Amino acid sequence: MDVTTKIDLVARPPTEEIVTKEELTNLFETNSKPKHYIGLEISGFLHLGSLISTGFKINDFIKAGVQCNVFLADWHTLINDKLGGNWETISKVSKYYEDAFKTVCPGVGIIRGTELYNSTKEYWKDLVQFTKHMSLARTMRTLTIMGRSESEEKIDLAKLLYPPMQAVDIHSMEIDIAHAGMDQRKIHMLVREIFPKMKWKVPVAVHHSLLPGLLEPAPDDDLGSKMSKSKPGSGIFIHDSDEEIGNKIKKAWCDVAQIPNNPILQIVKNVIFHEFNEVYIARPQKFGGNVTYDNYLQLEADFAAGKLHPSDLKQTVSDHLVKIIAPIRDKLALDPELYSTIKNSV
Repeated sequence: MDVTTKIDLVARPPTEEIVTKEELTNLFETNSKPKHYIGLEISGFLHLGSLISTGFKINDFIKAGVQCNVFLADWHTLINDKLGGNWETISKVSKYYEDAFKTVCPGVGIIRGTELYNSTKEYWKDLVQFTKHMSLARTMRTLTIMGRSESEEKIDLAKLLYPPMQAVDIHSMEIDIAHAGMDQRKIHMLVREIFPKMKWKVPVAVHHSLLPGLLEPAPDDDLGSKMSKSKPGSGIFIHDSDEEIGNKIKKAWCDVAQIPNNPILQIVKNVIFHEFNEVYIARPQKFGGNVTYDNYLQLEADFAAGKLHPSDLKQTVSDHLVKIIAPIRDKLALDPELYSTIKNSV
């Protein structure tokens, strides 16, 4: 595969930013198997954004010949009080995450934080040296990567270790491509600023768009901006039944001709067109008859012009999501005890 094709695979939706494309081009020209990583907290049921959209993007990297790894950040999960801060629960749910990503992304490597820290002799020394380059104010500003605000009054000391640990993880795994959602951009910019000072390898950073929540966006509600495990109605979860998927899509915010932050359109762009070459919409002749779209921009243009009604689009999106999710759901059936544990820990 030539370098241009590899770049195109990495850059396709849901990728929003490559820092920098020139560096990525040089990496592909000089390294036949660059090492990639994306880190995840272990924090509840996986959904359309956290597993499927993310997994599809990982598959693009794999197709481009990249050695891909999902880093299951168990220590970060504990620090951020996820899953009740219970180590036994975190370990059990980590296995669920591992199985899920191996199902969606055949060939991906799985690395747990515990394994990395136990096997890397210099990790804690590197961590201390890295933190010497971070002010307390800068550390507080990066807390947004863990869903925290720098203005929070009760922040325990452990949480201040989270950002530098995430940075040193990248160094310890000798990563060439650091991949994450746009919400993690701050840490990658910190890495690109500090690593040269320490004479560490500086990774290319690739950031993908986050799927917006299904609910109508509210300016004062940060959780409304993306699918969230803590707001079940905001997202499609991989354990939802076909009926639940249909009902959630039917109720989703998708006002006529509204493009910005439209969750249905974003699902079409970043999930459905990623896996299907065309989208077929069945509708009565009096409403324009059946129509087939072979690219997202054509569909968006018709929606913006009022030529494609939300109800027709929603039905098609629901049908396509069932085709994508049902096989994954069937392979990842959870035993009742683990299902209950995750549900009660979110």
